[in-house]
Amino acid sequence: MKFLKIDGSFGEGGGQILRTAITLSCIMNQPIIVENIRKNRKNPGLKPQHLTALNILKKICNANFDKVKIGDTSLTFIPGKVQSFDLKENVGTAGSISLIFQVLIPLIAICKRKLKLTITGGTNVLWSPTIDYTQIVLREAYSRMGINCSIKIIKRGFYPKGGGIVELKVFPSEKINSIILNKRTVKNAGLKCIFSKLPSKLITNQIKLIEKKLIENDFKIEIILKEDTALDSGSSLLINNIDKGSIIGIDSIFNIKTKQFDLNLNQFIENSHSVDDHLADMLVLPASLAHGITIFQVNKISKHLETNLFVASEITGCKYGIGKLKDGFEIRIEGISYPHIK
Repeated sequence: MKFLKIDGSFGEGGGQILRTAITLSCIMNQPIIVENIRKNRKNPGLKPQHLTALNILKKICNANFDKVKIGDTSLTFIPGKVQSFDLKENVGTAGSISLIFQVLIPLIAICKRKLKLTITGGTNVLWSPTIDYTQIVLREAYSRMGINCSIKIIKRGFYPKGGGIVELKVFPSEKINSIILNKRTVKNAGLKCIFSKLPSKLITNQIKLIEKKLIENDFKIEIILKEDTALDSGSSLLINNIDKGSIIGIDSIFNIKTKQFDLNLNQFIENSHSVDDHLADMLVLPASLAHGITIFQVNKISKHLETNLFVASEITGCKYGIGKLKDGFEIRIEGISYPHIK
């Protein structure tokens, strides 16, 4: 058995490289050894959401890996055959559900299987996409590439207790399409804000300030402001602009100490390209397996994007190029037309 070694300290040196590696390992049936997992983080090694993802893979594709625990920095992973499943899982903490979905959605769909998963954990937490970003922004991008799923948010889970519940259904893909996203052509802003156990006026005032700035910059706005009941107090915000040539989103968690959203609104307003910095790296995995060349533009080459381009090319053999634009970069990824998804 030939193992492919992946250095987990490459690029951003976080959990992204592990998620991409184990997903592609299962799709390509390529055993891997991942070393230096999350080496560049304050608390290196595996986190609860990583263990949950691994344990799910053990069930749905009979994956074989060393006995691991939180904090371990290496993993030997041998994939098996992916099967359809109906599962219930619990992260046990406020560990990010969205990050687990980044592994499962493309894997199940590309392998032409079905998955129904009810999972408990963190839905809107720091250092990961909110479940709203996953449900609206990422799901839109996936659907254009032939990866279809439904995401139902049953209960919110903020830090530190989590307790959020989400139902995920993933459907078999007929074909993974390359996509071309050139430029934002309209200025529409969908604004969704969820809060729990916080004063309504506090959150409303924040939304009014954000709305005012968007209107001043000629955006047409649709607002959803909703109070939910969660185990912990908290609030999250998603702003998105989706049109034919672009898929752009920005999300934020409310900072209890500063009493405002940690949000660089100008980053959203001034982005005239086709995707946001976070979506860019999430497109790499399906693009590496797709039929044809995927093209999109970004403001900058993030460490996450650099990392995913490296890992995807190492495991799949896809080719990619980065071109400099006047005010950003263009990414081209030539997919390998993976035979299992023709």
